[in-house]
Amino acid sequence: MKVIYRKLGREKAYGMSDYGCNTIVIDSRLQGRKHLEVTLHEALHIYFPEKSETFIKNTGRKLANVLWKMNYRRVDNSLGI
Repeated sequence: MKVIYRKLGREKAYGMSDYGCNTIVIDSRLQGRKHLEVTLHEALHIYFPEKSETFIKNTGRKLANVLWKMNYRRVDNSLGI
């Protein structure tokens, strides 16, 4: 899966996914827990395109909660964002 970072202000979204291209776009301004949750949410859209938005939203939030409680944090900023 390809992950692209860019500002998504015009789209009024934190993230987007394109199942056909196997790509997700994450707003480059996101940080911390919100970054984790949105990344998981968009990845779930790619891996489970048949699932409802409610399922994706709830599952992404639950996975983010588990990982955050386990102290998973984004520490590598070598992407230049």
